[in-house]
Amino acid sequence: MAEHPHALLIRKGYEAFSRGDMDTLRSLMTSDASQHAPGSHPLSGDFKGIDAVLGHYGKLMEQTGGTFRVELRTVLVDGRGHAVSLHHATARRGDKSLDQNGGIVFRIVGDKITDLDECVENIDADDAFWS
Repeated sequence: MAEHPHALLIRKGYEAFSRGDMDTLRSLMTSDASQHAPGSHPLSGDFKGIDAVLGHYGKLMEQTGGTFRVELRTVLVDGRGHAVSLHHATARRGDKSLDQNGGIVFRIVGDKITDLDECVENIDADDAFWS
């Protein structure tokens, strides 16, 4: 059985993110896409518009000296425009390290991502790492 197109879209996005391929990521999202990063740290909040979303990704890499990595574990879909990814994230930032599970709830319209809601396993650890 072939994988659902929404799952393939999310996998393609994770692959592009891992390569730092912002052009491919831009092609997978609507121009008004938004991303919501949880927590209460300098990199949390709402990023509205494709440029703000991609800028957020740049800051993740900048703040970690390029060590921020996500390993996609699985993608779940409902066939109605929603997908959920589960991943493992690691990074270093000065003497701090990040090593935890997370996920993203995606909203998809047609063949493009319109909204990304991040979830993390331990929000306090996430806040401590990014603060």
